[in-house]
Amino acid sequence: MDFSSDTSAPADPTILQALLTANEGMAPSYGADALSARVKSQLTEIFEADLEVYLVSSGTAANALALSLICPSHGAVLCHEEAHIEKDERGAPEFFTGGGKLQLLPGEHARIDVAALQSALNARNAGFVHETPAMALSLTNLTESGAAYSISDIAELSGLAREHNLPVHLDGARFANALQALGASPAEMSWKAGVDILTCGATKNGAMGCEAIILFGDMRDRFFELQTRAKRAGHMPAKMRFLAAQMSAYLEDDLWLTLAGQANAAARELVAILASAGFDRFAHPVDGNEVFVYLPDQIFEDLTNRGLKAYRWLDGSVRFVCNWATSDLELSAFRRELTQITK
Repeated sequence: MDFSSDTSAPADPTILQALLTANEGMAPSYGADALSARVKSQLTEIFEADLEVYLVSSGTAANALALSLICPSHGAVLCHEEAHIEKDERGAPEFFTGGGKLQLLPGEHARIDVAALQSALNARNAGFVHETPAMALSLTNLTESGAAYSISDIAELSGLAREHNLPVHLDGARFANALQALGASPAEMSWKAGVDILTCGATKNGAMGCEAIILFGDMRDRFFELQTRAKRAGHMPAKMRFLAAQMSAYLEDDLWLTLAGQANAAARELVAILASAGFDRFAHPVDGNEVFVYLPDQIFEDLTNRGLKAYRWLDGSVRFVCNWATSDLELSAFRRELTQITK
């Protein structure tokens, strides 16, 4: 009954096999290999657009490098106050931008409130020397509360940013889960909605450790700068083929969407189990693979003593995270233990 995190999940066997295959023989270094070229071709087709892509091994590196392209050291990134770049990355965006700051905005379920963004943009005065002006907007889909931004949500927020000439970054650590939840296409949820740079995650969804930084539109012209920043930061592995092998297998035959669909389905089943036991108060919408439910302290303690792994969240709820490998056996075990505690 391990619902602690989707980063605790195993890697999908297809991706592990791809790594073994990539290990055969010699290959050019630093992204000049055939697998890296294949990843770009795959993503170009999937996103229906010309793009540039750079692979890194962690979400923090992906977000921080992406933001370093669009926020100078004297600027700020507008983001939600609960965003991963604010709560969980130990100042990496500030470090990689060389001193840029994060300007935090409110909103329910970790989605930026439109009025709050409009207010922040209206108050922005880049010509005032004492201000740290917002230079970029960062969104997250799914959010840190497991909620999804709809395509129209992203377009509206991106549109406001664009009116002030601010580029838009989308943290897509759970991008595939959001796509499956909304039935949207990758293009619709990214560049067509106004996103300039996307960090598309694979680690939480079956990869061993791989994230893609994807540049759309005019942002493609800054690809060499992204490479130089990655090199300087120590994120240009010589054997890039092993990152590319993961990403290529992840994308092949829509494996990434299949795995995300499995995780989302497990979360829906978990909701049903909780509700059937009388626990139907959820702190946030269950739009993907995360469930935030209010449980009495004694119930949570009893479940933990029986082997449950989950976390008490800051809002008082308990966070359950399902993943591609969450099994019927685990869900049945949770149902059994919960039933025994509450009967």
